[in-house]
Amino acid sequence: MILTLVTLLLTAIFFVWGKLRSDMVALIALLVLALAGILNTSEALSGFSNPIVIMMIGLFVVGGAIFNTGLAKIIGAKLLTLGGDSPLKLFLLVMGATAFIGAFVSNTGAVALMLPIVVSMASGSNTPASRLLMPLAFASSMGGMMTLIGTPPNLVIAELWEEAGNEPLSFFTFLPGGAICVVAGTLLLIPLSKWFLTKRGATGESGSRNKSLSELVEEYGLKTDLYRLSVPEESSICGHTIAELDLHRHFNIDVLEVRSGDTNRRIIKQIKQFAATPETEINGGDIVYLRGHLTDVERFAKHFNLDIEIGDKMDFYDIGLAEIVLIPNSPIINKTIADINIRKRFGVNVIAIRRKNTYISTDLASRQIKSGDVLLVQGSWNAIDSLGSEPQASVVLGQPLAEAAKVTLDYKAPVAAAIMLAMIVMLIFDFIPPVFSVLAAAVLMILTGCFRNVEDAYRKINWESVVLIGAMMPMSFALEKTGISTMVADGLVSSLGSLGPMWVLAGVYFTTSLMTLFISNTATAVLIAPIAMQSAMSLNVNPLPFLFAVTFGASLCFASPFSTPPNALVMPAGQYVFSDYIKVGLPLQIIMGILMIFVLPLLFPF
Repeated sequence: MILTLVTLLLTAIFFVWGKLRSDMVALIALLVLALAGILNTSEALSGFSNPIVIMMIGLFVVGGAIFNTGLAKIIGAKLLTLGGDSPLKLFLLVMGATAFIGAFVSNTGAVALMLPIVVSMASGSNTPASRLLMPLAFASSMGGMMTLIGTPPNLVIAELWEEAGNEPLSFFTFLPGGAICVVAGTLLLIPLSKWFLTKRGATGESGSRNKSLSELVEEYGLKTDLYRLSVPEESSICGHTIAELDLHRHFNIDVLEVRSGDTNRRIIKQIKQFAATPETEINGGDIVYLRGHLTDVERFAKHFNLDIEIGDKMDFYDIGLAEIVLIPNSPIINKTIADINIRKRFGVNVIAIRRKNTYISTDLASRQIKSGDVLLVQGSWNAIDSLGSEPQASVVLGQPLAEAAKVTLDYKAPVAAAIMLAMIVMLIFDFIPPVFSVLAAAVLMILTGCFRNVEDAYRKINWESVVLIGAMMPMSFALEKTGISTMVADGLVSSLGSLGPMWVLAGVYFTTSLMTLFISNTATAVLIAPIAMQSAMSLNVNPLPFLFAVTFGASLCFASPFSTPPNALVMPAGQYVFSDYIKVGLPLQIIMGILMIFVLPLLFPF
């Protein structure tokens, strides 16, 4: 017992200290309890096979797909129109939307769905993401108190109440108390988040920054002479390579990109982009992007029976743009673009040159490179990144692979939206266990191309949060096996019995709230609910407010990042440290507890 108490105390101290990563602290504590024999192997590793932890992994993938396809940006933009320029309206929107979703979907699921959306909203409104993400996690827990399925502790007390021979609790028995939680919590978080959460992780960039892809397009005027041509199956151009066509010599035009795959006829769109090279073959159904004078483009289109569109936008799914700056003694200075053969060496095309304040985009092959020139290149993201392998010649501005990660596969947004909605429906109606609903959604997001590859999906998983929750969950076994949980609960409840039911109710609530700081809220509810019910029966009063004190105390735990999965989910994205949860979550948890102690007897009289 003493070793368990010391381990938990030191774990809490290291969490607050913040000098060692929280997942490492949790793993060390787990190892101590396991090696000391307090936990056996299966108990120690049980957290990593827990459905909640597995579901978290799946939700990271689903959330990553929502962000990756631009769906988060689309939903965020819609919500931003409602919030306008007011940070307060935006805050209230996030709280309200998350609480509503959390009432019907698990609080973990609600946060995973809203997390990428809120990050996009914060970026679009120049609001610090940290101001919104911790309230987002708290709102999901508050919203979960409004329905029977909102959070596992609700199901725990409902089952215990029914087993005692009472009428089953209805779906919305929890609604009055939950609604009070949401309103009171929102009002409290308005000043708390403003005081303690606005200085961390601001979204606006300061100082120098990389040019965005849209800025490069505008600066170099790529849209002014950009044309999009579709290739019919019967066109005589089909089967020919760009080198064979020699379009620059015959038509004075330059092909920038060939896009295959269908954007119109398939339900699940699959687009593949290729930067044009001499070996690129044009086939029926392809889309060709090229630059040139309108008269030359029209002549080319007529010759090969192609359909032409004017003023199309540029997309950057598989290919991108970047500027490269030539160093003063670069060996390619005074050579022509044709001489350096950058396309063959690196697989990229030079599509424009910036020379001081002049932009050159015609007859590039014969242009001689001068000292101080900036070359605008186009190619696959990996090919652009490889240009940095020859630093003695040039420097790539920005971080191409980082820029590639920002490019959303927006044509996949409808697919991601359909999968997300299907997952929500499955979670609400509970057709299959929630963990399988989430895993199915995650797999579908990958199979339908909402990620560039499987590795991209794995990169979306925040393993620190997964390990943190997985390592902390087995702590409930240690507390139960050593008798600590029973001793604390029995001691607090029995010592307050003589003071009346209100004091016992307060003891139950804050005992639950305190224990949830160290073990999961579900485990705490399982441990405390029978004790709470027995205490109420011994006082000869209605057990219902005591059971609700257990579920509210277990779910409204905000002072620790590992007490509930939502708290852990937002920790890395909001750049929070343990002390942030204490500054914001602890006063919120105490005030909400006091409020509910007075509210519960009014909703469910003794």
